[in-house]
Amino acid sequence: MLPTASFLLAATLLAIIPGPGVAYVVARTVAGGRGEGITSTLGLTLGGLVHVIAAALGLSLLVAQSAMVFAVVKYLGAAYLVYLGIKIILSKPEAVRTPVVRRAGPAKALRDGIIVETLNVKTAMFFLAFIPQFVSTQQAMAPQFILLGSICVLLNSTVDLIAVFSASRIVGSGVAKAAREHLLSRLSGVTLMTLGILMAITNREA
Repeated sequence: MLPTASFLLAATLLAIIPGPGVAYVVARTVAGGRGEGITSTLGLTLGGLVHVIAAALGLSLLVAQSAMVFAVVKYLGAAYLVYLGIKIILSKPEAVRTPVVRRAGPAKALRDGIIVETLNVKTAMFFLAFIPQFVSTQQAMAPQFILLGSICVLLNSTVDLIAVFSASRIVGSGVAKAAREHLLSRLSGVTLMTLGILMAITNREA
């Protein structure tokens, strides 16, 4: 199975939106240097893959039991994406706050990154809402989910690494930075809404 153009476009747009992951690795970089930033990114990557594998196995069992239940999951996922899009669009423009962390060393930064991402319920919910829109029940579910999920994680990690190497610019504040984040936030909301609506229509026609 090859990723579709629509999946790659949506995943890329969503990956470049400034979020908690970027803020976290920037904070680690500021506190402990580039080494901690890189290992924190690796930790987030491993934590993200935990969600991907867990969701892949869960959805595989779900499809094996009932294709109808899986169809309901896809509809709920589409609705959740629309909800997230509306929530983002209606939210007040606010720059992503960089959390305050202390220097911890690369090993602890790696461990903390894994724990932070693994325990992030929002990551699990997003994967369960987003990825099922692009998989087919006519093929083995787990390989499809793992492939698409890994691509999402890789794109997010790439953005995080860029943030690490550009930490001084990311941390800096200013009107131009706020305007870019505001624009990206709205773009994220519109992307999620459009994706959810299109997937709901596609599911209905399938």
